[in-house]
Amino acid sequence: MFLGGHSYGGRQASMLAAEDPNLADGLLLLSYPLHPPGKPAQLRTAHFSKLHTPAVFVHGSRDPFGSLEEMQAALRLIPAPAELLATEGTGHDLGRNHEAVAQRALAAFLKFV
Repeated sequence: MFLGGHSYGGRQASMLAAEDPNLADGLLLLSYPLHPPGKPAQLRTAHFSKLHTPAVFVHGSRDPFGSLEEMQAALRLIPAPAELLATEGTGHDLGRNHEAVAQRALAAFLKFV
């Protein structure tokens, strides 16, 4: 079974997987809200060190909830395999071409797991 979600849904999926590592075989997290916009010190990563479920994070280069560099640093906190799929020029909504982003995300996820 796989879990996923966009923004807060992805955060909830990752927190659930951190509480129960046997719950899912993989996570697909779209636009993870790393911190509130403009407040990079308020990281939402306390559970990352307990996350033992492989995860793919899809994140826009213009997302106000975290830069790509901040996401890369956060993923290093996760002891399980974790991959970042960057979508250049997109924000928290991952851009207007959702079909193309979805195809890229699914392809990356299937290759990852």
